[in-house]
Amino acid sequence: MKRFDKWLAALLPLAASGLAAADALTGDVEKQPLNISAIVMFLIFVAFTLGITVWASKQNKSTKDYYTAGGGISGFQNGLAIAGDYMSAASFLGISAMVFTRGYDGLIYSTGFLVGWPIVLFLVAERLRNLGKFTFSDVAAYRLQQAPVRLFAASGSILVVIFYLIAQMVGAGKLIQLLFGMEYMYAVVLVGVLMVCYVLFGGMLATTWVQIIKAVMLLSGASFMAFMILKNAGFSFETMFRQATDIHEKGIDILGPGGLVQNPIDALSLGLALMFGTAGLPHILMRFFTVPDAKEARKSVFVATGFIGYFYLLTFIIGFGAVIFVTKDNPHFFTEMLKDGKTVYEMVGGSNMAAIHLSEALGGDLFLGFISAVAFATILAVVAGLALSGASAVSHDIYASVIRKGKALPKEELRVSKLTTLTLGVLAILFGVAFENQNVAFMVGLAFSIAASANFPVLMLSMFWKGLTTKGAVIGGFTGLALALGLIVLGPTVWVSVLGNAEAVFPYANPAIFSIPAAFIVSWLVSLMDKSEQAQRDKEGFEAQYVRSMTGIGAAEASDH
Repeated sequence: MKRFDKWLAALLPLAASGLAAADALTGDVEKQPLNISAIVMFLIFVAFTLGITVWASKQNKSTKDYYTAGGGISGFQNGLAIAGDYMSAASFLGISAMVFTRGYDGLIYSTGFLVGWPIVLFLVAERLRNLGKFTFSDVAAYRLQQAPVRLFAASGSILVVIFYLIAQMVGAGKLIQLLFGMEYMYAVVLVGVLMVCYVLFGGMLATTWVQIIKAVMLLSGASFMAFMILKNAGFSFETMFRQATDIHEKGIDILGPGGLVQNPIDALSLGLALMFGTAGLPHILMRFFTVPDAKEARKSVFVATGFIGYFYLLTFIIGFGAVIFVTKDNPHFFTEMLKDGKTVYEMVGGSNMAAIHLSEALGGDLFLGFISAVAFATILAVVAGLALSGASAVSHDIYASVIRKGKALPKEELRVSKLTTLTLGVLAILFGVAFENQNVAFMVGLAFSIAASANFPVLMLSMFWKGLTTKGAVIGGFTGLALALGLIVLGPTVWVSVLGNAEAVFPYANPAIFSIPAAFIVSWLVSLMDKSEQAQRDKEGFEAQYVRSMTGIGAAEASDH
């Protein structure tokens, strides 16, 4: 039975993510003949993940091994793994699709994703590694009262994970539906089941190595695509732009601003969410605990920033390349149909399949198979990291630290973690089906909005402001969390697109410009007004926390327990 479970767990690459398209993935996706090249490439990748999963399951002998790979990952390896985690199909398929449909303005997401990394590099990575053990809640609760702060931090982490998972599940279902001809619901169920099986056995060690392999595959595939596009244009960006503007229906307008976000409040709000949300993503922050010390944590961010920056340059080229090569006269890429008496063209699989179709145009079936395998690897790596961070928030922060007050046995904690993984899998399937026709581009931004509104303010204030108290952190954090979530529900993303109401109560799609300042201000005010004995103890603990965060003294001993 164990062998069967491990074999099943290794099939997770089937879950291919098509996250974050420029347009909603609506309607039925036309079923395609089985792609033999994609299946062959997929099976090759399965062989790798099978070996990794079996090997990792034998290495996991403690909670530290399961959550943080024993803290033995090098800075370079972790940097590549972070890049693999961050370069999801949101970036590869989604951003290139945004450029394909909306032009240059589609790069707003890649810009926002990238500019968040200096904050992580200079403010978060080293201090986080010195202070924490498994999760960012360890840092937030370092000098504050454990139970309330951990409950808040775990709540924020779980909500971010769920929003991220929804986007992954919807994209994965659509892509599998396209490539394998499965019904959407069955594709989503398959993704959820395989995700759960993989995380149950692999833990952080398997997740890390799958992310590394996936990052190398994705960078190689994207580099080849960019090379072929530039070669066609004589390695001239001017020629590439001219070719694209001659073909695109918007003409020269695709090189101008305003193609994606026209409302200045929404644009600024989205930018703030993407920039500060990076420093609050639980599955990214968790990666800093897999390295042996703060120096390696800092190195891993430096390496990740280089790979991610290079990758976003490639998505820019791929988006314009798709405009040139993925044309409407090719029945492989577009279907012709009548709507309201007019002839319209719809991309097979939806507009976020632009990069997939481009791979076929540039390299034929074999390269299409390779890029499809990369997509499988993408969902495998990202959902594994997400599920692991969500499970650790419940098992480590709530069960072990709050309910059992630090007295839980490692076996008990791991059992709760695995039960949480099962629950997350069920929720991911249910929400994936419910949000089938939702614009998943926003789902990524919304996950970042919640991370930026709840996790980021508390993390920053706990590390850099002596005056923060337990009440300030919890009330301020929950204010940002509730406000972000409430405005998302009342906004056009959920109130109109999901619930079917005619007009949104809150007019903006992105709430971060309101919820981030609210979290900081409420935390500040409540902390100033708090005159309790606990508040005094909270403030007195700052000096010891600051010394440890800067020097790392005591970090090694704490991570061993």
